[in-house]
Amino acid sequence: MSASRGRFIAFEGGEGAGKSTQARLLAEALRARGLGVVVTREPGGTPGAEAIRNLLLAPPGEGWPPQAEALLFAAARADHVTHLIRPALARGDWVICDRFVDSSRAYQGGAGGLGDAAITALHAFGSDGLRPDRVILLEGDEAALAERLAARGAEIDAIEGRPAEYHRAVAAAFRGLAERDPAGFARIEAIGAPTDVHALILAEISDLLA
Repeated sequence: MSASRGRFIAFEGGEGAGKSTQARLLAEALRARGLGVVVTREPGGTPGAEAIRNLLLAPPGEGWPPQAEALLFAAARADHVTHLIRPALARGDWVICDRFVDSSRAYQGGAGGLGDAAITALHAFGSDGLRPDRVILLEGDEAALAERLAARGAEIDAIEGRPAEYHRAVAAAFRGLAERDPAGFARIEAIGAPTDVHALILAEISDLLA
């Protein structure tokens, strides 16, 4: 694109919300407009961050204590931001990321009990506090999301497999983040036909395309 800096969109939400599907649909729509698009994910996106992803989602031994988990996510994100996200934005590309720092705020900070200040401090140190231009928060009924996740038939990782109470706390934390930053978040009903959800998302980012 011709602008000096690209746009950064992050998809957030609980398990089964359809983030990867909607990220793909948005990328296709933006490319059809002639825009350069990079689709990535967290944790991951770069060789270093993908190595940390394996440690997080299939942890050794009894798993990581909350503080270590938060540090690992922050380390993966720092590598991701330095080696992929910032260079892509500097080229003028759009970056679409399946999860970013608000997942850490909701999972480790909220449901994990570490608090938002600790997570945002790690992000300020590791990634200079980079924020998306818009966060797309995909929300839906707990039972419907759980049914969708089960229908996927994929192996459940260490975080997906946590108790329902934990995932309820994650959803509540995401709601709180969105309510406190209505300009930065677009809350989208995720239960529905993917094309319908996609249309809602396009409407919510129309100002960034102007």
